[in-house]
This record gives sequence, C-alpha cells and structure tokens, in this order.
Amino acid sequence: MRVNIFAEDILSLKYIGCSTVAKTLYNQLSLMPDIDVSWNSGSYDFDVVHYHTFGPLSLLNRKYSHGVKILTAHSTPRVNEGNLAFSRSINNYYPDIYRRFDHIINISAPCQREIEQMLPDIPTTLIPNGIDRDYFKRDEDKRKSFREKLKIKDDEKVVLTVAQQTPRKGIYDFIKLSRTYPGIRWIWIGGVPYGAFSKDYFQIKLMKSLCKDNTTFTGFIPDIIEAYSGADVFFMPSYAETFGLVILEALACDLPVVARGIPEFREIYGGVVQFFNNIQEAAAHITDDDSLGRYSIGSRAFTEQYDIKNIANMHCSLYRRLIEA
Repeated sequence: MRVNIFAEDILSLKYIGCSTVAKTLYNQLSLMPDIDVSWNSGSYDFDVVHYHTFGPLSLLNRKYSHGVKILTAHSTPRVNEGNLAFSRSINNYYPDIYRRFDHIINISAPCQREIEQMLPDIPTTLIPNGIDRDYFKRDEDKRKSFREKLKIKDDEKVVLTVAQQTPRKGIYDFIKLSRTYPGIRWIWIGGVPYGAFSKDYFQIKLMKSLCKDNTTFTGFIPDIIEAYSGADVFFMPSYAETFGLVILEALACDLPVVARGIPEFREIYGGVVQFFNNIQEAAAHITDDDSLGRYSIGSRAFTEQYDIKNIANMHCSLYRRLIEA
C-alpha cells in the first residue's frame, strides 16, 4: 500500500497543529510493515493521498493525484471565527472544497456533527488525533533548563498556554488573568502563523507590549517538552476547537489542565480536565493547588488511548477499506 501524507508546511505553517499531527502520523506509518509512505511527494502514483491542509498546494496535488483522496478536517468554519480576519469570506469556500475529496476524517464528535450537517452526502470517519507518548513525557532536566532560561524561581508557579495568538484561542483572558495575578508566571508559547491576516493582529500586538514582567510570549520554541516540563499548570482558554491537541500533550507530560468548558473539550477530556465557564472560575481552578495536584494524578494514563501507534492502525484500516472499495 502506497500512501502520500500531504500538508502545506512551508514557513510558519509548519508550526500549526495540523502539520504537527500530519508529521506525527507520517513518522509512525513509516515504521509499520506493508506500507510505503511518503511525505509531500510530487509523484501522483499512490493508492491513497491523505491531505491535512487544503491550501493551493494541496488542491493542486489533489487535482493530478491518483488513488483515494482523503482529507482530515482539522479546520472547520466554526473555528475560523476569532482566528482569521476574513473568516466569513473564507468559510463560504468550505463546502465546495470539501466535496473535492473522496472521504473526510473527522477528529472529534463535534467536528463530525459539523461536517455531516454541512455536507451530508460526503462519507466520513471519526479518527482522533494521536501523540507520540514516547516523546511527550515529563523531563526533570528539561524543567530545570527551561526555568533557568526564563529566570523562573523554583517556588514560582508557572501557568502555560500553547496556541496561536488570536482571540479564538482566548489570549485576551490570558492577558487579563496575568494582570490580576502578578505573583504567577504566565507563559504563552506560539506565534502568529497567518501574520496580519490573523484576527485583531495589531490590537493583540499592542496588548502584549503592555504586559508586565510576569508575562512572557516566547513565540515558537524548538523543544516544547521543556515548556511542558517547566510548567505547573496548563491553561487552555480557547473558545472553539476541533480537538485540542495541546491538551493531550500537556496531560501526557503529567500536567493538570484548566480549560474552557466548550463541547469539544468536555466530550473528549471530561473527567481529567478542570473546566471553566468564565474568568473567575478559571482563576479559582488555577489558584487551587490541592485540586491541581489531584487532577495531575492519572493525567498521563488517560492519554494511552490516543497513542499514535493506535491511531496509525486506525488510519491503516481506513486506507485499506477505501482502497478495496
């Protein structure tokens, strides 16, 4: 079985979640027998081409590629609101673009419902995202090095967020909490991959410049395990997601997670994550050390079901079924 994994990962786009998921899947598939997998190949002779983005390069490749063409719906119209400056215009193209693929993989039940409502005639399969649990695990040496780099004291609490710097990801709430609790270190990792096309680009840039010394925006960092290991709490204030991969990564690194109580998070992470509906509830969870300690127990064990080895097997089964059909 010959498979091409395709994702537009040029420039800053290689740091967005869908590119990370695609590369993780590719790496695992390359270790499996009876499958010949390629990454962004220019050849068109494959049994399956699995797309993780649908920009101009992906659509051009789709036009000429042979075999079954699958798209994973990492992005849907719902999550563009508060993320892109021209989301309404862009969202109008989704139905037409999605119809160009033979099969859609949805990564969560809410995502599945949205796609089925938008395109009831397109066949879909639900396969969640996966992570490499051999890579995502707490490292005490990296904890020490991360905190030394950012001059964080041993007794300082660190609240970490990993996300694009957009309103949809909850950056305004993050900044507000950082001002309310100056005794806590607040660290946001992630950049602005869409540049000035991101929602509120200039307003967010101004607000960041007014933040106090207890708040750090690092942009991209080469070793994310340093950050997960160096933090004490993972905070995910996003207003809309298709999955929330960073929560899974944080849980695998034994971090307690405080996340907004949106349907996606509640359906996927219910029972292992503390949810909030407003900024006051978020603050109460973040400052309750006893509760955080309880939620950190068993967080890594929960992620075993999302081990990339299991998720890759689910993809292989789908590939074979579609090829045979």
